[in-house]
Amino acid sequence: MKDALSIHRLLLERQTAHEIVRLPKHISGADDLPEVLGLPPFRCLCTRVYLPYEPHRAYTEGHHLIAVIVTAGARPAPAVIADALGVPEVRPAPADLVNEVTDYAADLVAPLLLPADMAMFVDQQAACVDDIVYTTTGEAWTALGIHTLDLFALCDAKPTPIPCTRASEATRQTDH
Repeated sequence: MKDALSIHRLLLERQTAHEIVRLPKHISGADDLPEVLGLPPFRCLCTRVYLPYEPHRAYTEGHHLIAVIVTAGARPAPAVIADALGVPEVRPAPADLVNEVTDYAADLVAPLLLPADMAMFVDQQAACVDDIVYTTTGEAWTALGIHTLDLFALCDAKPTPIPCTRASEATRQTDH
């Protein structure tokens, strides 16, 4: 599995300033970063992974995953991602497929060291933060601190306007 050391080595090779932060407590997913680090959600990024949905194909049949980088707690509108890709529909990728394809734990996917054939998008609002941002490293006890411009230059994500709901809003909507 990829981890903080893998990311650290990549960033050293590229001579990119960064910090691997030891978290004061373990996280279960990227959405936990703002609380654990004491930062606003816009300073913490999550990599959500989606799969083009085709009802006649099993997901193990050579699908290419899509990575979408958003702020912590944000849930992208799948229709927008589908439109950006020119496919009829996308759905969150199953955890076992995310683990297999990315070599990261599904809820801790980092935006770096992803497969070259994986389409990557970043919400334009997240891309506009001109500051240090924090993201997961594949491990529950570390985070990566890196300047936004450096991160997006390295991961080659396409800035896209991606309407999102906050995780708390999505929960309220499904509760009713």
